Amino acid sequence: MVKAKVLLEDSVGKKVLLLANEAIARGVLEAGVRLVALYPGTPSSEIGNSLYQMSPHIPNFYFEFSANEKVALEVAGASAISGARSMMVCKGPGLNVAADPLLTLAYVGIRAGLVIVVADDPSMWSSQNENDSRYYALMGNLPLMEPSDPSEAKSMLLVAYDLSEQLELPILFRTTTRVNHSRSGVEYGPIRDRPEYVQFEKDPLRFVPVPSVARKRHPWLLEQMEKARSISESTELNFTIGSGELGIITSGVSYNYVLESLKILGVDAEVFKIGVTNPLPERMICDFLRRHKKTIIVEELEPFLETQIRSFAQHHSIDVEIYGKQQGFFPRVYEYSPRIVTTAISKIIGCNTPINWDDIDERAQSLPDLPPRPPLLCPGCPHRASYYGIRAVTRGKAIYPSDIGCYTLSIAPPLETADILFDMGSSISTACGIARVTNQDVVATIGDSTFFASGLPGLASAVYNQHPIALVILDNRTTAMTGHQPHPGTGITGMQKHVEPLDIEKVCRGLGVEYVKTIDPLDSLTSLVAEVRELVKWVRENKRPGVLISKAPCALLTVAERRRSGITVPPYYVDPDLCTACRRCLDRLACPAMYLDSETGKAVIDETLCTSCGTCVYVCPHKAILQKEE
Repeated sequence: MVKAKVLLEDSVGKKVLLLANEAIARGVLEAGVRLVALYPGTPSSEIGNSLYQMSPHIPNFYFEFSANEKVALEVAGASAISGARSMMVCKGPGLNVAADPLLTLAYVGIRAGLVIVVADDPSMWSSQNENDSRYYALMGNLPLMEPSDPSEAKSMLLVAYDLSEQLELPILFRTTTRVNHSRSGVEYGPIRDRPEYVQFEKDPLRFVPVPSVARKRHPWLLEQMEKARSISESTELNFTIGSGELGIITSGVSYNYVLESLKILGVDAEVFKIGVTNPLPERMICDFLRRHKKTIIVEELEPFLETQIRSFAQHHSIDVEIYGKQQGFFPRVYEYSPRIVTTAISKIIGCNTPINWDDIDERAQSLPDLPPRPPLLCPGCPHRASYYGIRAVTRGKAIYPSDIGCYTLSIAPPLETADILFDMGSSISTACGIARVTNQDVVATIGDSTFFASGLPGLASAVYNQHPIALVILDNRTTAMTGHQPHPGTGITGMQKHVEPLDIEKVCRGLGVEYVKTIDPLDSLTSLVAEVRELVKWVRENKRPGVLISKAPCALLTVAERRRSGITVPPYYVDPDLCTACRRCLDRLACPAMYLDSETGKAVIDETLCTSCGTCVYVCPHKAILQKEE
């Protein structure tokens, strides 16, 4: 990641190699954004990480990691209504969490620019579904913009703020993984000043949408979208390049694949690149369709453009052949590649590609397979000890609702403690539903950041309705999976200010949980197993929710802190004279730092991976795992 001081440079005209996420963070400076609020989520993570590093050095700027996406949008929306340019950032599923305020914000509108950056994740590299957030623009009547590379991400962001203020509407700014995590040269522009304070002007008959107000605001919103449609017809963000009988309409990252495919095929075509994808420039699209007998529509995921463009053609009686997903030329799943686009275009226009894909596939099959690298909990992860304890007590017979975060990795053998997962915070709620209709023990797990994000309402409901669930909160002192961002339990804010952290044990007691204990899972695995056993027993006997907080820092934080402090802790090793090759450590714990010596059949510890957590010591029945002397 580029250092904050590089993103903060006041050097107009300088070109810097940036990720699109970093380019967006730079755009926050150049657009004069006063407030940014977000909940971290990959593939948008580097936007927040960059702003977190930059925030103490930007005058009149406020940045926060909010408790969840709904809170973040309400913070940013209120700031924009007050008159300060603002931004909210999330990943695709995060926008679902913020959908409630999103749709109402469209009705009441804003006074200063508000951009909502949503990063979708085709192929689900780090998400639980392929959210196509473009449909929120249609449902909510919101303008939508889609950049195709880092340079455009920054320049388009500046236009988005101007458009937001011109229309008095929030702008959806949609990126996808391949845009977020690609890098290209970005030219710096001037940095705008930000006001220290703005004045909130009361107008409850606009900003309090009771039904009588909302009924008036809906027609207003539709009028604003008609103005947006006029802008879409004339903006330079919607443009054509090239010429030829073939027409191609595309947007976002697919634009790059189209250009590369045409170059590979040696085919001429007129390409219509759409930057404002809602509302679509209907007149421009119809003119484009009339110029071509054959038009191809290239877009990832759902046929968002294709469905509307087919409707335009039918409505205006345009004689054109439209090719896309409906005939099966392009898939509706996973992210595209130059190969997918090149193959589809070649089939549609009836030409051969100069690349022999079959030969490449055949040669690839002749290569030895790479060693399998399934996603696993890190060496020294305190969650492994917690899941070992849960598994040891319940012997795999309980139901294990899981949640969004590192803990979903417990799905893999031998831990196998993830049976059901919907969304952030769902482990507690789904546990309640299962506990009410089964006679089985239910042990749910949730992380500390997720607990604050979406777990609190579920636990309040569990207490009030007396659901018999055992909840283990895996408190590793950070938001680990998205890059160690702080949360309300860590004691540091987005502005890097140290504050009093919220105590999860006190929060649980405040919600009315009668049984709450905090333990360190790395203290003693024997004690951990005993604590889990007591929790499950208490819940079974009292028919109420109980909570065990398993609190120990993320292994990566521990290693980093030791490095900073110059502390070295001797690693563990397996004494081959004591080891009986029973494989219990490998089969029950499966720490990535341990492997099987194929010659002796005994376990070995890789000292370069061992974090000296010591969990494995308690798993060995023969006391064959020892720690080296300093």
